[in-house]
Amino acid sequence: MRPDLTDLNVLRATLADAPKEDASARQEAAERNGQLTKPPGALGRLEDLALWYAGWRGDARPSIASPQVIVFAGNHGVIAQGVSAFPAEVTVQMVANFEHGGAAINQLAKAAGASMTVYALDLECPTADFTQAPAMTEDEFLAALKTGWDAVDPEADLLVVGEMGIGNTTSAAAICHALFGGTASDWTGRGTGVDEAGLANKVRVVSEGVALHGNKDGFEVLRRLGGREVAAMAGAIAAARALRIPVVLDGFICCAAAACLHAVDACALDHTVAGHMSAEGAHGALLEKLGKEPLLSLGLRLGEGSGGALAINIVKSALACHSGMATFAEAGVAAG
Repeated sequence: MRPDLTDLNVLRATLADAPKEDASARQEAAERNGQLTKPPGALGRLEDLALWYAGWRGDARPSIASPQVIVFAGNHGVIAQGVSAFPAEVTVQMVANFEHGGAAINQLAKAAGASMTVYALDLECPTADFTQAPAMTEDEFLAALKTGWDAVDPEADLLVVGEMGIGNTTSAAAICHALFGGTASDWTGRGTGVDEAGLANKVRVVSEGVALHGNKDGFEVLRRLGGREVAAMAGAIAAARALRIPVVLDGFICCAAAACLHAVDACALDHTVAGHMSAEGAHGALLEKLGKEPLLSLGLRLGEGSGGALAINIVKSALACHSGMATFAEAGVAAG
């Protein structure tokens, strides 16, 4: 059940009291897996994926019928610091492209048999420049979280959340630096393709932002250094947990949003898997911090939920084998 997200206390309570994996369903799935017509472990991580999914859906022989992809878009005031190779107008233009079906994520969602929705979050009103002030007020932050929270379809059986927002790799780098320490350069990459001078400038901006806002809890880090679309992704991931909907995480920015939930509750991401490791330099380090091994590594750096959507078919394939294969007894094959 998903309660109404009226304040942050509701979100904290949801994470603290979130449903756990159905151990009985997972055990039944494991027993079935041991009887399928294959050598033990022959399908590698596909077997682990099937058991993970079965546990979260409470079904020992599950399938995916209604995957959902949600793309959230937001604009960032920190681009006033010159951190992006593209202007903020591109966010608006890409939202129109999503809505008309012309982006990569549209094609990948269609290929995965997933529904896709797009939410543009106050694009005419960018967040504050986080080197000067918190990116969002408390009311703005709650509104963004609630957009993501309410966007999840209760009938979905797998969720991918993606983003569009010029400047949001800077925001994600700042979030990671605030949560995990190290240096700003450890977490800051080229994003959409800034040059060496642009990268040095991004490192400066990330460092100044984290120095200004200090070490806070996960929600405050997200409010002060994030963006509306980043907060919305966190809200959607948390709502999926309340609804027992497994989640495939996308790239660096999505995982930065997820990391804020993980910082509040270490079990907050148990219902998630990492769809891929992107080409954004710090994504691998972030996945290690979250304890997530990516399903794919294809050099993607597009965002939009593209890597997560691509991985839907991996999860579907895992379940097709698990639920559709015959057992040794059914096939009349000697178990050895």
